[in-house]
Amino acid sequence: MSTAPSATLHTAPTIDEFSQVCGQQTDLAHYPHAQSVEKNVLIYAGDTLRAAERDEQQRTTLLQELAHAFLHGPGVLVVTATYTDLSVLEQQNAVFTTILQQEADLENGDHFAKVGANSRIWNALQKSALLDPQGFIDYYKNPILALLSEAWLGPDFQMTAQVNIVHPGGAAQSPHRDYHLGFQSHEALAQYPPHVHPMSALLTLQGAIAHTDMPLESGPTLLLPYSQQYAQGYLAWRNEVFKAYFAQHHVQLPVKQGDAIFFNPALFHAAGSNHTSDFHRSANVLQISSAFGRAMESVDRYAISSAIYPQLLAGWPDLSAAEQTALLGSACEAYSFPTNLDTDPPLGGLAPETHKALTLRALEEGWAEDKYEVELVAHRSRRRA
Repeated sequence: MSTAPSATLHTAPTIDEFSQVCGQQTDLAHYPHAQSVEKNVLIYAGDTLRAAERDEQQRTTLLQELAHAFLHGPGVLVVTATYTDLSVLEQQNAVFTTILQQEADLENGDHFAKVGANSRIWNALQKSALLDPQGFIDYYKNPILALLSEAWLGPDFQMTAQVNIVHPGGAAQSPHRDYHLGFQSHEALAQYPPHVHPMSALLTLQGAIAHTDMPLESGPTLLLPYSQQYAQGYLAWRNEVFKAYFAQHHVQLPVKQGDAIFFNPALFHAAGSNHTSDFHRSANVLQISSAFGRAMESVDRYAISSAIYPQLLAGWPDLSAAEQTALLGSACEAYSFPTNLDTDPPLGGLAPETHKALTLRALEEGWAEDKYEVELVAHRSRRRA
């Protein structure tokens, strides 16, 4: 027998239920590839992930384990030594410095921090590719980035990157959840039905690569493990009672340059306060979107692939299969839709050729740069309405 719908879509969040959810403890036995658990956060060694990447059966098992960690586990993990060649990071740091100098007159605000507390580079993905194509290749060929992205989002994800440099004395962000629903007003959130709230978290993966060491005094990210599991969390994070709980129970982990942290976007988190007097904490913040969702930033991936193609063609045979996959996953649009089906029909299948597939074909067939440019322009034109 059916019942009449409630006048209110959502059950009101309660701190007792939230506390119970966040009171869970991480059992290392459930995560055989993990190295340790620190402050309820899973720690993975980069070498372990790289080794699993090279074995198909191990890789499948690891993908399942990582997905479980993000959804049913603590919701957050650290990968130590994600980058072992720190010169790759330093090269990107030099690119970031150039971009910041070019944008010195812009007011690049933050979603959850006061203006001036940090320096932001929006769309660092595209800007870095145009400034330093080889540096982009060396950075985004990292298989760990693709592995984590695929574990949560499946293939054909959309990479975006936003550099965040927190200056000495920079105050902490407010605790929050992230994109999509984390960027909506409380009034708008209440209009989305309850089943949409957990769906929001399935469309994005948050990551951050440490471009400097991040000792505790510099303010690495404040984290509340398991908070992503709380169904009413998007309606709760602005509530002062929940903020107070976060302030009392959050954890922080120091990380080294080259380490990375990844977490479910529904996890309650916040960048910490930089209590140092002379240390600028720097991270490349990755917001990675499902092929089925809308990324936060507009990225011209045709411009990226065009910029890196000459260097990529020359070095393609020297890249491993995992590096090739990771790089094209970050540089190209890997999903067929949306498109203009009048001019870009799905000939010979259910979906038209993707930008990624076109680029892969060009590299495997050794197209000259001018031929690739002609085909790239034509591909982009076909997809426009």
